Amino acid sequence: MKKMLISFSTFFSLLGFGQQVENSAYEKMLNRLLIHKVPTTEVAKIDTANKQVLYLDAREEEEFNVSHVANAKWVGYKKFSIDSMSAIPKDTEIIVYCSVGFRSGSVTKKLIKSGFTNVLNLYGGLFEWSNQELPLVDSIGNPTPKIHPYNKKWGKWITKGEKAYE
Repeated sequence: MKKMLISFSTFFSLLGFGQQVENSAYEKMLNRLLIHKVPTTEVAKIDTANKQVLYLDAREEEEFNVSHVANAKWVGYKKFSIDSMSAIPKDTEIIVYCSVGFRSGSVTKKLIKSGFTNVLNLYGGLFEWSNQELPLVDSIGNPTPKIHPYNKKWGKWITKGEKAYE
């Protein structure tokens, strides 16, 4: 019975239930908004020194140009094409992110459906990455505190970092 409870706990964690971010109001919003049928990871659990991870940015290009995770590949959301992933081995360790995790959840789902086997959606997205004061880079690779808030409504979830609507 104990083994079964541990298995259920692990299963629900992979689906995003029980994930945590630092702000409880943000947590409530995420639990209502996100697709909980894709595997997720929390910012706090990421080994940022692991250079084997491929980060995919599912935001719009203007958001990516303000800041992104170092060495991330922009794939977009509206213009995302599975064909853009053809050169990437299906077992590559991939973390997909967007602002909060909604758009990246959709891209994660498409990747899994296309046979990618090691894909996670970043729970809380780049907003939580910034809120936990992890490094971001600008369009030419320089460190930056700026983060694109998508719009003023969503910008309220950024508690650390400099909001840049450009």
